[in-house]
Amino acid sequence: MEKRKDNKGRILKTGESQRKDLIYQYRYTGHDGKRVTIYDSDLKALREREKELQKLSIIGANYSSNTIKVIELVEKYINLRQGARRNTKEFRLFTVNTIKRDAFGNMQVRNVTMADAQEWVIRLNRDGKSYCSIKSIRGVVKPAFKMAVNEGIIYRNPFDFQLSDVIKNDMSTRTALTQEQQNAWMSFIKNDPVYSKHYDEFVVLLGTGLRISEFCGLTLDDLDFENQRINVDHQLCKSMTNEYFVENTKTKCGIRTIPMSSDVYDSLKNIVSNRIKSQKEYVVDGYTNFLNINRYGNPCVSYNYDSIFKSALKRYNKHHADNPLPKITPHIMRHTFCTNLINAGVNIKTVQYLMGHSTANITLNIYSHSDYDSVVSQVASLNAYSNLKHNTIHV
Repeated sequence: MEKRKDNKGRILKTGESQRKDLIYQYRYTGHDGKRVTIYDSDLKALREREKELQKLSIIGANYSSNTIKVIELVEKYINLRQGARRNTKEFRLFTVNTIKRDAFGNMQVRNVTMADAQEWVIRLNRDGKSYCSIKSIRGVVKPAFKMAVNEGIIYRNPFDFQLSDVIKNDMSTRTALTQEQQNAWMSFIKNDPVYSKHYDEFVVLLGTGLRISEFCGLTLDDLDFENQRINVDHQLCKSMTNEYFVENTKTKCGIRTIPMSSDVYDSLKNIVSNRIKSQKEYVVDGYTNFLNINRYGNPCVSYNYDSIFKSALKRYNKHHADNPLPKITPHIMRHTFCTNLINAGVNIKTVQYLMGHSTANITLNIYSHSDYDSVVSQVASLNAYSNLKHNTIHV
């Protein structure tokens, strides 16, 4: 029997066909017995979708027969959560890959005990995963098991335990830098022969409170030097496969306009003037002319700055062993910016706007640290006001 071919002479597999309008289609029977058809203009793309459907069909059959494995359960749960942001999808992929690398992923869901779940968590920790990472991974796996509970596959969620009871919570409290620490840190960066080239970037981060992905996403068109303001409406990220992609701001409130202080204005001007002139600008999802590019003309992303901060801090503490600085990251700079605004008496709604927070409560929760000098100053001001009011009433 002659095999079916497409208009290019390629042999079509069982279930595949090509319509008169050259659109490819694939028909199959799902595990529920229903016939399903999918379409695509590209045969290769259609076959990629076929593989995914076949996998989901197997998962569906296993789910119905109560023989589904942990990895299949998590994949099914993720597949049902559509419309996620690209960053969320990337982390879910990371979670799936993490599960696949451990025998836990091949266990049948109905056989998983709480002890099994806890032992897996402990193995992740021993393999170098931080408490924060494991907490995020658990944030994907636990609701997947909850789905299995709701469907009657299991009667109890094996992840219903306190994570801190199993592994040590090593998440450090986010603390803003004191004014003395800010001065020491920025002075070091400005004068250090290795890291002085990044001084202007540090000034912008400390003077705007931008999320590092927002800072990386800035393009030359986002800088309004005439009106001295920065337009923020997107962020630049990189996938697990090293692909650049542009994401919307974390929330709708993240879309904002930030005024440039004189220091920020000067530093942004310096960054633009020192920016490498690339023959061909990198284009990511329609965005180009990124402000921060490396020596190869490629846009910088968050992990580039994480590395810079980490190595710079190591160098600083090596030369200041008698008075080292605490952990400093791009997000600590953002947190410090927020704290500086509050200490300066800026209205909380204004701070909320500048930070791009969805509510003022988030701003207030983040602002949970004050240096002692600021506390003394504010208490003194309060006492002075109280005394003035008392004396006025008395008179």
